[in-house]
Amino acid sequence: MNSTPIITDTHTHLYSEEFDQDRDEMIQRAINAGITRFFIPAIDAAATQSMYDLEKNYPENVFLMMGLHPTYVKDNYLEELAHVENELAKRKFYAVGEIGIDLYWDKTHLKEQQIAFKRQIQLAKQYKLPIVIHCREAFDEIFEVLEEEKSEDLFGIFHCFSGTLEQALQAISYNMKLGIGGVVTFKNGKIDQFLNQIDLKHIVLETDSPYLAPIPYRGKRNESSYLVNVIAKLSDIYGVSAEEIAEITTQNSKDVFGI
Repeated sequence: MNSTPIITDTHTHLYSEEFDQDRDEMIQRAINAGITRFFIPAIDAAATQSMYDLEKNYPENVFLMMGLHPTYVKDNYLEELAHVENELAKRKFYAVGEIGIDLYWDKTHLKEQQIAFKRQIQLAKQYKLPIVIHCREAFDEIFEVLEEEKSEDLFGIFHCFSGTLEQALQAISYNMKLGIGGVVTFKNGKIDQFLNQIDLKHIVLETDSPYLAPIPYRGKRNESSYLVNVIAKLSDIYGVSAEEIAEITTQNSKDVFGI
């Protein structure tokens, strides 16, 4: 085994304006810590150019997704979905994401969120890409759509998984890996209590930076270098070395993204 395995952050918003003052330094801190692969979820059309700029500056490290985030599904969602379709037709992406349903902030566009989620799953199948799911207070609604769309060519990552063991097993049954990040370090996060019952082959690492910083940074801006704190916690939960966690989860990310 390599003494310095590659670590993959499968979900980080590196283009976020929260990094505008120190983006390059922040990315360099992550690379210095061994985190050299960054998968970048899309939110809406307004984020696209920032993502392309990021890829141009870090072509060896940055891998882009394309999609419409559920909290950005508004009255103009058909226009936003057209943007997703156009970009997917133009160039290479590594996933359709982040997509899904979010009923935490606002339930008024549930119907539109369901339509957008389904349409983007179909696009992922068309382009033979994984999906990256955003789910907040919407497990039943997400599973309902996945049940309708389930097939051998439906696969991906259940980003920021924070459900129960039963929900974890259900997500895995739809060919989803579980994206594990800072929540696993929280005292009230709960997933640390059953995660060792889930085989590591179903786990990928993520930060969701700038959000959901792990202990001891909880409440502060998250960044990709903090993935080492998540790895330390998983090492503790699974009783295996940090190197093994890094190696297995990076291989899992390669299985999903094809790179």
